[in-house]
Parts: sequence; structure tokens; C-alpha cells
Amino acid sequence: MNRANRQKFSRGGKGDLLFLAAVVVLAAYGVVCVYSASRYNAEVLYGDALYFVKKQVVGFVLGLAAMIAVSFLPHEKLKRGGLPALLVSLVLLALVFVPGVGRSNYGATRWIGLGPVTVQPSELAKYGFVLFTAGYFAKDPSRLRTLKGSLPVLAAGLAVCVLIMLEPNMSVTMCVGAVMIGMLFLGGLSKRGLAAICVPVLFAVPALILAEPYRLQRLSAFLDPWASPRDEGYQLIQSLYALGNGDLFGVGLFRSRQKYRFLPFAESDFILSVIAEETGFFGVLALFVLIGFVVWRGFRIANACDNFYGYLLVSGIMLVFAVQSALNALVVSGCIPPTGLPLPLISAGNTSLIVTMAGMGVVYGVSRHNDGKKIHRMY
Repeated sequence: MNRANRQKFSRGGKGDLLFLAAVVVLAAYGVVCVYSASRYNAEVLYGDALYFVKKQVVGFVLGLAAMIAVSFLPHEKLKRGGLPALLVSLVLLALVFVPGVGRSNYGATRWIGLGPVTVQPSELAKYGFVLFTAGYFAKDPSRLRTLKGSLPVLAAGLAVCVLIMLEPNMSVTMCVGAVMIGMLFLGGLSKRGLAAICVPVLFAVPALILAEPYRLQRLSAFLDPWASPRDEGYQLIQSLYALGNGDLFGVGLFRSRQKYRFLPFAESDFILSVIAEETGFFGVLALFVLIGFVVWRGFRIANACDNFYGYLLVSGIMLVFAVQSALNALVVSGCIPPTGLPLPLISAGNTSLIVTMAGMGVVYGVSRHNDGKKIHRMY
């Protein structure tokens, strides 16, 4: 092989094209699902049946562009951006509470308004935390050997969680906490260190539930939704109706009945309920097989990485995707108390879609790096 080709391959090979294809298919399928779940509600609220799907298409195009662009960026260059990413995330989370900047909806203040555009900082904060954690431990892997060495990461995670919880957004708080513990585990923190973190967390969860009346109401609705069928239990009951109506094979694409304003947030947090009603058990099974495939290929890419930073970075990104997907499915099926959390790549919401696809671009970029190193070593 000549010198020019060696340089070309050393910059990166083709990468994991199956991973890339699966991510694009999921995001494209999400556009179809948003159209089905939102068209009636959009017509009633905005006089335009395509209101939500237009925004989703824009998010898909921007997310695809971000994913491709990021995949050509050497991932090791992101190492220096860990602390700035964390600080920007914290500032954006704090700006949510500034009058005139933060936007509130349904009793929660989770968005920053930029004219007609809204941004959800918690979606960015999850990945900002991952970037910081991966960079911090990669600089000195011995920090993972002791709980003391992990304290900056714990402090960063706690700061992110507190600001998100104040919005309030318990579901994303749980997601960030799970990702933090998962990265510490995959990084090699001792069992004693993990226990010292997990035990207080287990005690903190019920304390947080007891601290807010609305969380107690949601817990009560989870335990017996039919005790308050028109209040806290309403959303879960409608979701269960959708799941039951879907049976094994579904009622057919675009034919859901629960989306006709029976099921709140049908296009976002509870889009999986509409998918289950329209495609049935086997449709949902196929969807989660594809999600599982993305997660498996992602961790496979992490495991093949020849440097600790790439391994932790990809692992963190895939943990965010896997944990959020699992939590959404558990909420929709009534396995855990109902709380707002989108299904990544599927639910309506441009911030989540664009940021998730950009994160997947980082993972694909690492896979290109892995292939490039292998090809370079062959010659």
C-alpha cells in the first residue's frame, strides 16, 4: 500500500456501518411514528396536522448532519472539552430558572426559549456529564481505584442531578444518576466504592418521593391507577388501554384510537403506547430488538477501542441511550411510576433527537478510528 493510502486509512476506515444504518432507521421510523401519533392533536391545537412532524423532519435532517460531521472529528480531541461541556451544561440548566428565559409547561420549567425555538438543557447535560467523566478518568485512570479519586465526578453528577430535579424532572435525574453509576462500574471502580455510592442513592430515592406531594400522587397512581381514573391515574390507564388494544399484531399503522386526545403526550413521552396499539406486541418487540442491536454494537465499539478515553466515552453515550430507552418502556407499561421521559430517536422533540444523533455520530466516529487503526497495522 502506498503512503497516501496509509494516511487515508490511518485517519479512519469505514467504521461500523450496521450501527450507523440502525441509528438512521430508528430516527426515520421515529418521524413516521410522530406523524401517526400527533396528526390529530396537531390539527386540533394548531390547525395543521403536520405541525409536529415538520419539526421532527427538521430535527432529523439537522441530527443527520450533526452525526455525519461529528463522526469525522477525532474523538480524542473531545477530551479537552470535558470540563467546558460540563460548565456550559450547568449554566444552561441554571438559565432555565431565569425569568423571561426559562419556559414552563404543565408545572415544570425545563426549557430555554430562544424566540420561537426552545432548547431543553437536560438533554445536553447528560452528554456534557459523559464528556467530563470520560476525560477526567482518562487523564489519570488510577483515580478510579479509590472513592476519593472519583469525588469530582460524583460532585459533577450531583450538581447536574440537583438542577434537573429542581425543574422538576425526576426521570432525567434518575437517568443521569444511573449513567454515573454505570460509568464508574465500567471504568473499574471497586465494589466497596460502588456500594458506598449506591446505598445512599437507594435511601435518597424514597426521601425525594416523600419530599414532593406530586411524586406521592404519581406513586399512588402507579400502585392503583384506577383509584384516581380521572386524575393521576388517567395517563397510565390510557397507556394500558393502548397496549391491550394492540394485542399481538396491532390495529394497523396510523389506526390508533388512543391518540385521539385520550392519551396525553401521545407524540412524545408516551409514543411507545401508540406504537404498541398500532403494531402490537411483535411490532414493539421488533423495535426493541433494533434498539438492543444499536446498544450491542455500541458497546462492541467501546470494547474494541484502543484507548481508555474512547472506551469510557462510547460506554457513557450508550448508557444514556440504553437507560433512557429502558425507563421509557417501563413507564409506558406501568412497571415504574409514570414520569416524563422521551424514547430516544423516536419521540417528538428536536433537542433530544439532534443531541442523540450527534452522540451516535461520536460512537460511529470511534468505530471508524478502530477500523483505521486495524487497517493501518495490517500494512
